[in-house]
Amino acid sequence: MAVDLAGALGDVFWDLPPWITYMPGSDIGCVIFVANPTDVVREYALMSYLSSEGAVISEESVTVFGHSWFKVDPGGFVRLHGAFRFENTNVTLTLSLIERESDEETDAVSTFLAQPAAPLWPQWPEGPGVQEPGILPDGGFMELLMIMITMGMVFRMARTPKEEEERKLLPAGRGE
Repeated sequence: MAVDLAGALGDVFWDLPPWITYMPGSDIGCVIFVANPTDVVREYALMSYLSSEGAVISEESVTVFGHSWFKVDPGGFVRLHGAFRFENTNVTLTLSLIERESDEETDAVSTFLAQPAAPLWPQWPEGPGVQEPGILPDGGFMELLMIMITMGMVFRMARTPKEEEERKLLPAGRGE
């Protein structure tokens, strides 16, 4: 039994895996390909859906170069670079290809946006009024520099008496 993986009036696919770890509010960059397998010019639109447990949470039209509908030549394809941003996680992102003449979905692709795992160690508190831990307010580089300078001074002071002691123990030279 053969399985038809493509739509008869158009195909859509992208470079996203079946699931990704997604931090809400961040961009999901992707490349979307829309192919026209027919022998006539077709117009298409893209719709994005977020769903959870079968219920649609949001639905948006995806604009291409500022337009809802775009044309693809017969037997050709277009490559679209873009990004999505959502405030939800643990949802399925579906991108549907709508063919204009039939006004029906001809193909779709999906990716599950998984919630990031909890960090392995506690995070520093953030927010207004919370100061970063450390000696100096401008951060790690200056602290590291100050520690290195201090350690250099300590080592220099520790070596100095020993060198003077060694000089006193040296035998007298010819003229003495």
